[in-house]
Amino acid sequence: MIVGMNHFTAIAKDPKTTLDFYEHMIGLKVGPRPDLGFPGAWLYAGDTAVLHLYFERPIPNPPAGVIDHMAFTAKDLKAVKSVFDDAGYPYKLQHRPNGPWQLFCQDPSGAKIELNFSPLESLE
Repeated sequence: MIVGMNHFTAIAKDPKTTLDFYEHMIGLKVGPRPDLGFPGAWLYAGDTAVLHLYFERPIPNPPAGVIDHMAFTAKDLKAVKSVFDDAGYPYKLQHRPNGPWQLFCQDPSGAKIELNFSPLESLE
């Protein structure tokens, strides 16, 4: 019955820093969001809302949930790597044999992010 992933929701410790990360480092765009009665943002990949952020909510201690990370399909590995390098933002890059390139990082609130690139891409 499942036909696809709809979205992730994450709590942002610092709205400005978190939005800057997702817009400038990851390439998502802030888009329309209905008035839900609390502050937040919806971030889009093209025309699809893929990440909902909550603002002004405390991060549970210990952090709630069992989801380990969010993974996104991405393109232009060389350009994305340059954005991270230019910003001095920490990440781990790996290339699985016969598999995708994977860039792992954490958002400003500590959520683990995985970006998957085609194995045909190159850093050249």
